[in-house]
Amino acid sequence: MKATEWLVPRAEGLYCAPGDFFIDPLVPVPRAVITHGHADHARPDHGAVLATEETLAIMRLRLGEDRAGATQQPLRYGEELTVGGVRLRLEPAGHVLGSAQAVMERAGTRAVVSGDYKRAPDPTCRAFAPVPCDLFVTEATFALPVFRHPDPLREIDKLLRDVKLFPDRTHVVGCYALGKCQRLIALLRQAGYDGPVWLHGALRPLCGLYERFGVALGDLRPATEAAKGELCGGIVLAPPGAIADRWARRLADPVVCLASGWMQVRQRAKSRGVELPLIISDHADWDALLTTCREVGAEDIWVTHGREDALIHALAGFGIRGRALRLIGYEEDETA
Repeated sequence: MKATEWLVPRAEGLYCAPGDFFIDPLVPVPRAVITHGHADHARPDHGAVLATEETLAIMRLRLGEDRAGATQQPLRYGEELTVGGVRLRLEPAGHVLGSAQAVMERAGTRAVVSGDYKRAPDPTCRAFAPVPCDLFVTEATFALPVFRHPDPLREIDKLLRDVKLFPDRTHVVGCYALGKCQRLIALLRQAGYDGPVWLHGALRPLCGLYERFGVALGDLRPATEAAKGELCGGIVLAPPGAIADRWARRLADPVVCLASGWMQVRQRAKSRGVELPLIISDHADWDALLTTCREVGAEDIWVTHGREDALIHALAGFGIRGRALRLIGYEEDETA
């Protein structure tokens, strides 16, 4: 039996029939395997939830104890268990803290659901590990040849040079609360920036969670408690929605920045009023997608939540069967 026969796309999401569980289901289900804590993958009110310990902690923080799963089972990377004759394990996805690929084996065949992933180094989470398989389900957020992301440290250097150039202004960087915020801080520290990083209040809880899991972020301070002059020459991180609203007006002549893979598209930066776009993505770019699809050696690759057509066309050139799942409900995040 092929993996394409026992892993089935359904309205609720991808369904492992012999194990009787869904991967990242879109609606409440009795049994769910969750790849990571972003809201379009980790939804509330499932029955039994299996994920990494970090992802479960993120779900409890964001959804509340009573909505993160009636029962919660943590699974360490590489640890294996058998569910309905299916051997299941989780391997790192390199996307955010605790992110994982779901690896399922049955009757000598293996299917891997990537969740969201990236191949670029990230000091805040375990690096992506390609797993050879017969069926690979990949995301395709940046699956167009135009998307080739630069070295993130080059973008951080661009930010730090601009901070030095405009010491009387405050650089406010829009970033997603889970993953992007913590990665930016870690990259700043890696680049030698040891000053305080000022945070919008919405970003603080997840930074605290990262630190509880051993990710050191250094001197973090609440931006709302600082005097306006104290933020001159400083770096403030905030949710993307806050960088252009009244909250940002209290900052000292702010330089509006946004950290996202989409900042490679100049029109997107212009439409958001972004003065300093930072091309830093938590998803695989075009080259990384192609490299991954070839490395795993799968005969069948299913493509979901992104630009499926271009990737499927490229896979055909490698002799790989591609299929667009077109699952409804996964978001195109402006800050990906």
